[in-house]
Amino acid sequence: MSRHPEIHRLHRVGWLRAIVLGANDGIVSIASLVLGVVGADAAGPVLLAGLVGLVGGALSMAVGEYVSVSSQADAERADIARERWELEAEPDAELREMQGIWMKRGLDAETAKEVARQLHAHDALGAHLRDELGITEVLRARPLQAALASAGAFSVGGALPVGMAAVLPPELRGMGVALTCVAALVALGVLSSRLGGAPVLRGTLRVAFGGGLAMALTFGLGTLFGVAV
Repeated sequence: MSRHPEIHRLHRVGWLRAIVLGANDGIVSIASLVLGVVGADAAGPVLLAGLVGLVGGALSMAVGEYVSVSSQADAERADIARERWELEAEPDAELREMQGIWMKRGLDAETAKEVARQLHAHDALGAHLRDELGITEVLRARPLQAALASAGAFSVGGALPVGMAAVLPPELRGMGVALTCVAALVALGVLSSRLGGAPVLRGTLRVAFGGGLAMALTFGLGTLFGVAV
C-alpha cells in the first residue's frame, strides 16, 4: 500500500520544550541579572554576577528538569507495571476494555471487538499503553535527555549577555546587552515556532515581549534601588 507523506512534530516535544525553556531562561535570567547590576552602576561585579548566575542557573535547570521529568517517568513505569499485571490477571476484562475504547471512537461493537482481538494478539501491552494511557515511545519521559538539553541551552543563552558585558565598554553595556538579548529572543521565537509548527509572529512576540519586560523591570529596579560599589 502506498502512503501519502505526513509531517508531524510530536517527536520533537521532549527536547524542543527543554531547549526553548533553557535558552529563553538563560537569556532572560542572566541578562536581567547583568542589567540589574548595570542599572545599580556597579561596574565591577557585572561579569562576576553574570558568570555565577550562568553556572548556577545551568545547574539549577539541569537538576530541576531531571527531577520533574523523572517524576513523570516514575508515574509512567508504575502505570506500565499495573497494566502488565492487569493483562496477566484479567485478560478478558482488558479485551472488553479495549473494545470499549474503539467503540467510543466510532466503531460498531463487532468491528471494535475484532480490532481489540487483533491488537491483543499482536501486542496487548503496547496497545493498552497507547490507546488507554496515551503512552508512546515518541512521548515517553526521558529525564537525562531533558536535563542535558535544558542545561546546554541555558548555558548557550546565558553566555550571550555575559559575553556582551565582557566586550562592551561600560557606557554601552546596558543598552548593548539589552538590544542583543532582545534580538536573540526574537530569533529564538522564530526558530521554536518553525520547529513546533506554530504561527511565527505569535510565538516570536510571546518570547520577545516577556523577556524584554523582565529585563526592563530588572534594570529599572537596579537603577532605582542600586548603589555604586
